[in-house]
Amino acid sequence: MTTARAAAGNTATRGRRAGRRSGDQRELAILATAERLMTERPFAEISIDDLARGAGISRPAFYFYFPSKDAVLLTLLDRVTAEADAAAGDTLDRMADDPRSRWRDLIGRFHDTFRAHKAVVLACAQARGANAEVRELWAAVLERWVRCTQTAIEAERRRGAAPDGLPARDLAIALNSMNERVMHATLAGDGPAVAEPDVVDVLLDVWLSTIYRDTTPPAD
Repeated sequence: MTTARAAAGNTATRGRRAGRRSGDQRELAILATAERLMTERPFAEISIDDLARGAGISRPAFYFYFPSKDAVLLTLLDRVTAEADAAAGDTLDRMADDPRSRWRDLIGRFHDTFRAHKAVVLACAQARGANAEVRELWAAVLERWVRCTQTAIEAERRRGAAPDGLPARDLAIALNSMNERVMHATLAGDGPAVAEPDVVDVLLDVWLSTIYRDTTPPAD
């Protein structure tokens, strides 16, 4: 999954002040404070004063790191999606060895990352309707994942493991959009929702049925 690996190594600097090195301990403290507070209350109810106080800095100092509260959320989203990309790693390489395990690993690693950062994922989902930057960033991330999935489906078709059919890109869009909605419902408890212990296997069954017309795809 070369595209994902490259993306993981190129986390955007969106939202941070220009001309400043990422990774400053105070910046990390602001981000950690935001993620912690989002487990306790909605992002809309968190103030810049809350973030500054939690990071042990003054309100004016906050603005040295971020131009706004929304910029903190954007940076958190960047970090979570980069972490998901890194977790996916080379999962889709050598697909022919064991397609079922490879697809399951991919879905499972994304699910594990989002579950570990549940508060950020849910806050961003809520913010997308009103925040164009969050919406655009998520669309770009989803497009990246769609392209990786499309490439893998096309490779499976070329080697004869998956039958030809609808355009691979269309299937990739539908599958990734399904994952997004199903995982969100599970994390948010926004019913109807699949039970968390079952969500990866349920999604995998649909992916395999869609790509291979069978839930037991052939190995090489």
